[in-house]
Amino acid sequence: MVLPRERALAGFRDHFGREPALLVRAPGRVNLLGAHVDHSAGLVLPIAIDRAAWLALSPRENGRVRVAALDMDDVASFSLDALSPGAAEGWMAYPQGVAWALRVAGFELSGLDAALSSDVPIGAGLSSSAAVEVAFAMAWAALGDLEIEKQGLASLCQRAENEYVGVACGIMDQTASLLGRAGHALLLDCRTLSSEQVPLPDRVVVVVSDTGVRRRLSGSGNYNSRRAQVQEGLRLLHAHLPEIASLRDVSARDLERLEHLLPEPARRRVRHVVTEIARVQAGAESLRAGRLEAFGEALIASHLSSRQDYESSIFELDVLSEAAWAVEGCHGARLSGAGFGGCTLSLVEKGAIERFKKEVGAAYRAAVGREPPIYVCETADGAEVL
Repeated sequence: MVLPRERALAGFRDHFGREPALLVRAPGRVNLLGAHVDHSAGLVLPIAIDRAAWLALSPRENGRVRVAALDMDDVASFSLDALSPGAAEGWMAYPQGVAWALRVAGFELSGLDAALSSDVPIGAGLSSSAAVEVAFAMAWAALGDLEIEKQGLASLCQRAENEYVGVACGIMDQTASLLGRAGHALLLDCRTLSSEQVPLPDRVVVVVSDTGVRRRLSGSGNYNSRRAQVQEGLRLLHAHLPEIASLRDVSARDLERLEHLLPEPARRRVRHVVTEIARVQAGAESLRAGRLEAFGEALIASHLSSRQDYESSIFELDVLSEAAWAVEGCHGARLSGAGFGGCTLSLVEKGAIERFKKEVGAAYRAAVGREPPIYVCETADGAEVL
């Protein structure tokens, strides 16, 4: 099997007939805790993983961008002077969106030739789109020697996805891809953008189990409609709590006192966000103290809240999560990413990996009738230019 790094390098030579000037690696991410709270100024706890988008590239003299998407056997191009939000479709919207956001921010960009390859599964909840965005952002920043810190790049990538691609995502995915550190989870405050590296015990790994059910956040009502329902709940609560700026400011006591005033489904959406932020705070403290059992309980509670209150789970995600909970050596599991398909994540003792694969695979085959791809993910450092 050809690794995506080597595939990107060879693909560049094949398509453009010369050696690339730069090679960029931008990892995918798994969010351990903090489902759907980044757009409510909440706290999240992602890790960067050892699956990444790789971009081999060289600058061009004119303002043309040519990209060979090797995994899709597709080549496309666009002009830096003809970027229009909402005009692009499919994978090309992501590099176009990043170019648009950088130019709107006042940065001068060069054209480029690039070959892209990735082993971050598309639509699986591991943030394949953010990895692509970050790879192109790092490429342009390096080529132009742009004076912008990684957190600033993350914000511009988020703007690209919000305003150009049309997905109302938060800041977590891009930040995790840029600021992740091997051996650690990133406790990110989505309000202040401050972060803390929280060590993960080296005896455990994150195991990702894939339902095989794919979802597109852009163009589907699931993600954006949930966010609209959260905003409705915030608006109604603001009448009684005028000091709040987001659900981050709503306490458990506030929620208990006022949730009866909210209509469904806004009531359940708000309840998920408020309780999930509290779970992130408690989960980070559990990791700092090495209490993996308590952290695992937070993972399970997060999945149940996502299923019952946020309604972002599906049958296949429930099967994988419940099967993982039953495996000896698994500390907990929940759906990953936005839900509505994609993957689950499980925190598993290294000595229990084979048992986990066997038992979870058997349970999924019995319930769904097919084998779930299962990936063992190591933590990784954030994006880099090589």
